[in-house]
Amino acid sequence: MKLNLSTARMSDLDAIMQIEHAGFTPQEAASRISMAARITNYPDTFIVARVANTIVGYVVGPATFKPTITDDLFTDSQPNQPAAPYLAILSLAVAPNMQHHGIGRQLLAKLTQVAQLQKRTALTLTCLSRLIPFYEHVGFHNDGLAASTHAGEVWFNMSKPVKPVAKI
Repeated sequence: MKLNLSTARMSDLDAIMQIEHAGFTPQEAASRISMAARITNYPDTFIVARVANTIVGYVVGPATFKPTITDDLFTDSQPNQPAAPYLAILSLAVAPNMQHHGIGRQLLAKLTQVAQLQKRTALTLTCLSRLIPFYEHVGFHNDGLAASTHAGEVWFNMSKPVKPVAKI
């Protein structure tokens, strides 16, 4: 399976929303309006995975000055700030029929590369307890309970330092 990673385009919105609704509860899922705003405002940090020109997953991580995700990030999309030290992963989702093939790991690796090139210091996210082992396996640290009350769920803060790009 050949996976192609690229930045999201507005023409990808329908496929992104299908995956969003398959991966998140209605309370957790972003609205179509919010997702369109993310495509517009995070053009360099919204990455989609394609197999044979079909979108099978995506990750979106806006640049922020906050070391942990706050609930306003889910609804208030502001353009990425070049000086912001963190990328806050709002969604990582893979189509159900394509899970367990390493696509999520590859999307996170690509976003980490983007963070390195942009000289960010860390990736941050919140996740449900059942996803902690996955994120720890790909290098994230469990920073404990999050203040987030998004969708009425209990969330955990996770972070991963970004190593600077080595100079040759």
